[in-house]
Amino acid sequence: MPTIPSTSALLSFRAAARHLSFLQAAQERNVTPGAISRQIQSLEELLGTRLFQRRHKRVELTPQGRDYLAEITTPLDHLAAATARIQGEQSSGAISICAYPTFAIRWLLPRWGRFYDRHPEVDVRLTTSLNPVDFRRDDYDLAILVLADGAQAPGLESHEFLSVDTFPVCSPALARNIHQPADLAGHTLLHSAPRPTDWRRWLTAAGLPTLNGARDLRFESLNLAIQAAIEGIGVAIGIEALLHGDLQQGRLVRLFAMERRSDHPFRIVYPAGKAQDARLIAFRDWLLEEAATVKL
Repeated sequence: MPTIPSTSALLSFRAAARHLSFLQAAQERNVTPGAISRQIQSLEELLGTRLFQRRHKRVELTPQGRDYLAEITTPLDHLAAATARIQGEQSSGAISICAYPTFAIRWLLPRWGRFYDRHPEVDVRLTTSLNPVDFRRDDYDLAILVLADGAQAPGLESHEFLSVDTFPVCSPALARNIHQPADLAGHTLLHSAPRPTDWRRWLTAAGLPTLNGARDLRFESLNLAIQAAIEGIGVAIGIEALLHGDLQQGRLVRLFAMERRSDHPFRIVYPAGKAQDARLIAFRDWLLEEAATVKL
């Protein structure tokens, strides 16, 4: 079985080598200079070679000491980093997730409390972004993304989460004057920058590919377009899963039975290496359970 020196002796040696002083190493390690000297002596006996040349009031590394310092520095740094990471995970219980702003506001946050009721020990740190997620670059454990059916990147786990079913919505007052899709030509159509083709795709599916609204208003987010529809400014294309509360409570009215299902559903995505993380799996399973309840 390989012989491994004590971690205490290795840390004392590294501190003494860094300072070239047993006294300063002792101050760093919060022990006596005699303890540093004894630990290094035991390490030298184990290795069978001198690591330091003792001079009057100072020490110098021997060639063997310099070589040994170079060999142990990286493993000690890796051990320290791994320990700090595990300690941080255990103390915070935190996972970092990323979601689109409108999804976070209209779907996730209204349900947030139910996750904490079930898992009060798990801290979920939420970031919203419209930018593509790169798990190799971004510090996320999990992301909720709109991806093509069957999309699967190497090294990632992906679960279809919510379908993207789109249809026109507006305020109850505005809905009284809209009876068929052709009536949309007399109204303001509300567009969002992240989903610029939703109106044209829905109108094409409805058999009206050339229809234009009396006016077009464009917003930087889907959430703003939906809020404009609630305020009676015009008609927006909504995603059913994100409008559950607004439709149930009468802030919005769905126009027409025709809906268009996108081939890019919401998906839960995370690195395959995190598939055994109990905190992440608890959050994933809760998301899937919640998704099963949102069909109107």
